Amino acid sequence: MEFPSKSTQAQGSRIGGVLRIWGQGCEMKSLFKAVSLLSCGLAYLASPAFPQASAQEAPVHGLAMHGAPALPPEAPHLPYADPEAVKGGSIVYGLTGSFDSVQPFIIRGSSPFWVIRDLAFESLLTRNHDEPFTLYGLLAESVETPEDRSWALFTIREEARFSDGSPVTPEDVIFSMEVLRDQGRPNYGSSYRKVSSVEKVGERGVRFVFGEGDRELPLILGLMPILSKADWEGKDFSVSTIRPALGSGPYVISQVDPGASLTFRRNPDYWGRDLPINRGLHNFDEVKYLYFRDSNALWEAFTSGLVTFRHEQSAERWAQGYDFPAFRSGAVERGEVVHGRPTGMRGLVFNTRRPLFQDRRVREAVSLALDFEWLNRTLYYGAYARIQSYFGNSALGCDSGPADEAERALLAPYLGELPEGALEAACAQPVSDGSGRDRTRLRRAAALLREAGWVSQGGVLKNAAGEPFAFEILTSGVEEERVAGAFAQALKSLGIQMRARTVDAAQMAARKNDYDYDMVFNFWALSLSPGNEQTLYWGSAGREIPGTRNYMGVASPGVDAMIQALLEARDRAPFEAAARALDRLLTANQYVVPLWWEPTDKLAWRKGMRRPEKDPLYGYRPEVWWSEAP
Repeated sequence: MEFPSKSTQAQGSRIGGVLRIWGQGCEMKSLFKAVSLLSCGLAYLASPAFPQASAQEAPVHGLAMHGAPALPPEAPHLPYADPEAVKGGSIVYGLTGSFDSVQPFIIRGSSPFWVIRDLAFESLLTRNHDEPFTLYGLLAESVETPEDRSWALFTIREEARFSDGSPVTPEDVIFSMEVLRDQGRPNYGSSYRKVSSVEKVGERGVRFVFGEGDRELPLILGLMPILSKADWEGKDFSVSTIRPALGSGPYVISQVDPGASLTFRRNPDYWGRDLPINRGLHNFDEVKYLYFRDSNALWEAFTSGLVTFRHEQSAERWAQGYDFPAFRSGAVERGEVVHGRPTGMRGLVFNTRRPLFQDRRVREAVSLALDFEWLNRTLYYGAYARIQSYFGNSALGCDSGPADEAERALLAPYLGELPEGALEAACAQPVSDGSGRDRTRLRRAAALLREAGWVSQGGVLKNAAGEPFAFEILTSGVEEERVAGAFAQALKSLGIQMRARTVDAAQMAARKNDYDYDMVFNFWALSLSPGNEQTLYWGSAGREIPGTRNYMGVASPGVDAMIQALLEARDRAPFEAAARALDRLLTANQYVVPLWWEPTDKLAWRKGMRRPEKDPLYGYRPEVWWSEAP
């Protein structure tokens, strides 16, 4: 990717500043004193009063969370994009549910957020999905930041335009920050409130200054959507609307049918179509999203040809359901894309705010009752693999082996939070005999419960006060009900009563927000570059503060320290060690009964669609596909 160098401009700016300082701090009575002036100026340049530029303060074409960007400035395209991809044709996706707004940046109304954000709006920088977390210039041609990342200066490309042809300016960037911070979704405000000041620099520069150094914040700001200030003049940003806002992205919204469909048309005058970072992307002339009342209606639309592309989420359907006429005739094709994403954590979450689940031994015993091997074979045709730890399937996971020297050093002050032997082995979930009633595991579970003060009385497990071991799990949808039913049967053999309560989406959201449950299903999707969001997921403050994603109620000094170490790491090796240590603490303390993950993205499409030979580290990316014969 070719980004014009701004080094000369930056140096000129610094020299200009020095000349002004010279005029103030060095007495010059005649032109013949020039040599003295130069000496004075050079002395000032070397003095502590003049801020010395580090290597990172020069404008660069890309910014990595750790280390250096993998792609050089002259890279011709992203490694997983095909610059020869055919332009044209259309693609139709299907979604369940509905929408009543195309204002995606506020919480009011129901809007297809990522659909609109990815196709119609752009940010200063953009991701390479073949690296853990590295950004390259998009609207911005370069970025500058010091070693401590206490500020960031973005220089906007001169050719950057909104879809109406108006230029993208520093004023638009500043407006975007202010309106998103004050009226946008909460995640925008939480990031932008860390900015202590923002200013326009020259004709095309915007500098953000932070209250303190934050290695992730320049990247987060680089990914924020940029809006047109003029487009919102005289309009209420906080109100949901079906008026498409003005963006700079490769597509514009061409048709809105609330609740039914949303259609995008590729902008033939898109300003960034020839950028190296965009070569081979955004290939369809039309992208349409159709909405259906439920998953069965969506499936029928796909099999009949109304929907032309499907990311399959059901292992059962993948194994048994693709026996319909279009697939048998070859009109529908399918395949799998291997990914390198962490497994994340999908499972049954103990609420440790409840006295019943505050003892780790109790949580381990309950976990042992779940026979994943039986569940996977019986309900899912053996299609899934079990999650071993939160960051499994990556260098960040403690499932790779015993704790190494760096991890042990981080965990040394917090060994009291780990069970015996936790450092000596890889994180792993116990494997059953697959019978659905593994007696060895059930005996181990019963022993743990006795240690914790629970005894069986007439087939019912009770504590010293005579209270039965009984709890409720919240479910939402048929899939969760099936798992909960199987789990309840297994727990009966230990004398434990688990009741399942099915609630609608609104009730589920409210009760999770208030931590009003004994146990609940949840999935945390985790990236290869975990950052500030980890505090929201596992930080101790979330045990009491409602609205976080600390659904299990973790309150651990060790976890807090590992998150801090992760955020402060400047190189990849200590970052990975901190992530593994965090993973080990979370996994060993049995906050969740882990369920399944899929090592591949399962895709099906109408014949004639193609993708590049190389798949990115993060797996399936829709923007690189094209139609062979549009």
